[in-house]
Amino acid sequence: MSAATKNGASPGRSDTFELKSAELPLVSLLLKSTDLAHLAEEWDAQYGDNPGFFDNDPLVVDLSHLADPAIPDFKALMRLLRQRNVCPIAVKDGTPEQQAAAVKAGLVVAPDVVLHHAPVLAPAQATAPVPAPPPAPAPELAPTPAVALPALVVDKPLRSGQQVYARGRDLVIMAMVNPGAEVIADGHIHVYAPLRGKAIAGARGNGDARIFALSLEAELISIAGIYRTSDVPLHADVAGKPAMVSLQPGPDGEKLVMEPIRA
Repeated sequence: MSAATKNGASPGRSDTFELKSAELPLVSLLLKSTDLAHLAEEWDAQYGDNPGFFDNDPLVVDLSHLADPAIPDFKALMRLLRQRNVCPIAVKDGTPEQQAAAVKAGLVVAPDVVLHHAPVLAPAQATAPVPAPPPAPAPELAPTPAVALPALVVDKPLRSGQQVYARGRDLVIMAMVNPGAEVIADGHIHVYAPLRGKAIAGARGNGDARIFALSLEAELISIAGIYRTSDVPLHADVAGKPAMVSLQPGPDGEKLVMEPIRA
């Protein structure tokens, strides 16, 4: 008689574990060169002013646009990325030799993973206390078309380290977004509670997206790659109050505009 049967458990079942399918929000690095020094330089220029943007996010290295046939130093690449608060776990595409080198370095090959590239950040210009640097190159992703899917609704508070991504649709949050949490949507973001974490709307380039919050206290807000952090204090008429954030054109380029929502 098997141990499971002796203990009263049904054959084929376990008292200690279950295996279930799961979905994991992934960031992808579209690697275009094996020059890691240049990669580090450009990464720091893009995200260095906002070191908290990534919080050990799982990452897939996408080799589909790697023009250089050489094999990247994957161990050095993994070390570089971990120092910047992302956690590389897999590779996609590339030559068999490149994939073999990645596996040897401790990554896995994920041929069927659907990738989400992190937004390209360019600082909001209107309220920055110092002149803004030149705008970053525009994302290579095509702007999101009109949202056809129903909104993704989340009715539980989001804790620090949690991330929700509404791909191709709006995101509605019915509870608090705590500091350290991150909400991302290709369309609009509605938060019917205090917004104290990070909110990224129009993540795939939709400049018409907006952010609505019952109490605007965000660590970071971003629309179509234009962002503003809590390092720049909010105006008194929107700080901690119902507000709407939109992206508006200006003489110096696009800027984030925050307006109070009045009953």
